[in-house]
Amino acid sequence: MSAYYNFIKREQREDGVNVAHYQPTKHAQGAWNEHEQHMAPATGLLTAELNGYVPQENMRIARISLDILGLIPLDDFTITTRCIRPGKTIELIEAVMSSRGRDAIIARAWRLMTQDTSEIAGIEDQKAVHKPEELPIWEDMKGWPGGFIESVRLVADDTQRRPGRGMVWITNDVDMIEGKPTDDLVHLLGMVDTANGVVPRLGLGLSELEWMFPNTDLQIHMHRAPQGRWLGIEAVQQYGNDGIGLTSAVLHDVHGPFGRSEQILTIRPMPR
Repeated sequence: MSAYYNFIKREQREDGVNVAHYQPTKHAQGAWNEHEQHMAPATGLLTAELNGYVPQENMRIARISLDILGLIPLDDFTITTRCIRPGKTIELIEAVMSSRGRDAIIARAWRLMTQDTSEIAGIEDQKAVHKPEELPIWEDMKGWPGGFIESVRLVADDTQRRPGRGMVWITNDVDMIEGKPTDDLVHLLGMVDTANGVVPRLGLGLSELEWMFPNTDLQIHMHRAPQGRWLGIEAVQQYGNDGIGLTSAVLHDVHGPFGRSEQILTIRPMPR
């Protein structure tokens, strides 16, 4: 099976810092520029590094906050992971992706204590009506270039989506790291960034766009651990009148909603 990334080596420092070296494959290629990585698989790999850093049996990741510091080169890179705030029930860890002498993404994750709260559990987000295996193939996003978009499969009910609002299901058959099984958390979070492209207000053909709307961050909050291989993205995209927009989404797996995502957008004329 193909993969988004090739693992090169890992360094465990005495101060507890973990430095992992990776090489992206063509499947990690982005849509805005052919020489950059897509944020979606980069998120998945950073999730894998954060989740695997000194794991605690009584805690899980509840939130991942990713800030994009600039173009993510489609080139060799490192991920440096450390603990910022240790604790027995609450912990904050950080992973920084760096390439060509600069930091490209800073990701921070809160790990929180888990315990049985089933007797008071309650969810307000509604479960999706349709199941992904029952929906027709949705090809509209394939108008975007790049290896990552080529790697994914999408299905949707077009009666439940329009520019600015709607739902799409997405999956792929590509491992995150070559030779290593991809768990559900990494697999699903490795597709969340596509929320910004499933209901764009300006249309789906990159060559036809007069405006661009890349996100500068990605925030993911999860009230439960996601399961399965299909990610449902119930997205809303909104543009302000001063060059800033917002893409918000309820995130689903086949069992129902498991969290939400937010992406702040910089809206600017498409360079020609």
